[in-house]
Amino acid sequence: MSIATDHRTGTSLDATETAGPLTGFTVVDLSRALAGPHAGMMMADLGARVIKVENPGHGDDTRGWGPPFVGPEDNAQATYFLSCNRNKESIALDLKSDDGKEVLTELIRRADVLIENFRPGVLDRLGFDAARLHERNPGLVILSITGFGHDGPESHRSGYDQILQGEAGLMSLTGSGPDDPQRVGVPIADLLSGMYGAYGALAALMERERTGHGQVVRTSLLAAMVGVHAFQGTRATVAGEVPQAQGNHHPSIAPYGLFSCRGGKVQISVGSEKLWAAFSKAFDVDGSRPEFATNADRVNNRSLLIQEVEGAFATYDAATLLKKLDDAGIPAGKVRSLGEVYAWDQVKSQGLLVDVEHQVLGKVTLPGPPLRFFNPASAEETTRRTHQAPPMLDADGKTIRAWLAGEEEAD
Repeated sequence: MSIATDHRTGTSLDATETAGPLTGFTVVDLSRALAGPHAGMMMADLGARVIKVENPGHGDDTRGWGPPFVGPEDNAQATYFLSCNRNKESIALDLKSDDGKEVLTELIRRADVLIENFRPGVLDRLGFDAARLHERNPGLVILSITGFGHDGPESHRSGYDQILQGEAGLMSLTGSGPDDPQRVGVPIADLLSGMYGAYGALAALMERERTGHGQVVRTSLLAAMVGVHAFQGTRATVAGEVPQAQGNHHPSIAPYGLFSCRGGKVQISVGSEKLWAAFSKAFDVDGSRPEFATNADRVNNRSLLIQEVEGAFATYDAATLLKKLDDAGIPAGKVRSLGEVYAWDQVKSQGLLVDVEHQVLGKVTLPGPPLRFFNPASAEETTRRTHQAPPMLDADGKTIRAWLAGEEEAD
């Protein structure tokens, strides 16, 4: 049986219960706030040992980002920090001190991946520029995330999520109309730059299998936002149009969006002519009239179409309407609150909630990893089952230092 080790306790664990595809890899996470920590958490969820290096005293800034705070008044915990640091260990190091630099040097020597999201040049000034890092560990993959990119005329600017949502055009696409720019309800620039970063780091690890050498992987909040412009991007670069916000309706497909019914709202997606024919039949809409004959016609006559659809929906409450849409084969859904989402049996069935034991809070439930793994021969699920709560500041400092000292003695 394959065995993994719980690095916090040193005990052996059944890998089918605790391990993941990155078991055996070590990640040193120097990042703070959300983009880098999210990348590190993704790798931790996949089984990597992720060692979070924090400033002594106050730690990651997100430990103080709230409310909400939970737990005892004299040791309250920020739920923001809990969202992006599960399955990690914590060590507090002053990277300007000799001790801090020495411990970080030893961590780097043993690491497979280093994550950092300092402003360009900060890590260099601390004495850990990329060339020196690779002298100490030629196989090291360095994931570096900035706000606007590592070079270019605005590389010096600090990167904060909402600022980048605006600067990279996302807010111009989001809102009820062109004069109502809105941010996405989660820090999407941070989250996506972390996801892109983790994806790039894993690609670099795969290449290391061929070359034996690590490399620097760079991304930014700006790059992540431009990277997800999708069809809106080609609409601008190829068609020469400037997309604008238009509320809860798709700019290129109709009917596709949020529609009113009796006492509520539902969402529908009629993404093909076959679906339009089925929809028209189910709701007695004249789908062949010239204004609605093709998807392009329906998009060009969106206001009229919305009136027609909402007229057909007016006699139905949301629950009855959703049942009728499902019977007709029309993709549809309601808008759930997060409370409804986390109580939803479908969410629970996908393993999207995990229970962890927190040092201060006791048993808490966290939104869980979005990936599942299966044995193709047996169809047995091999997804990691055991998760660790986000660590208290420096909770693993002594254990990590002992591990480093033990390896030094063995070398």
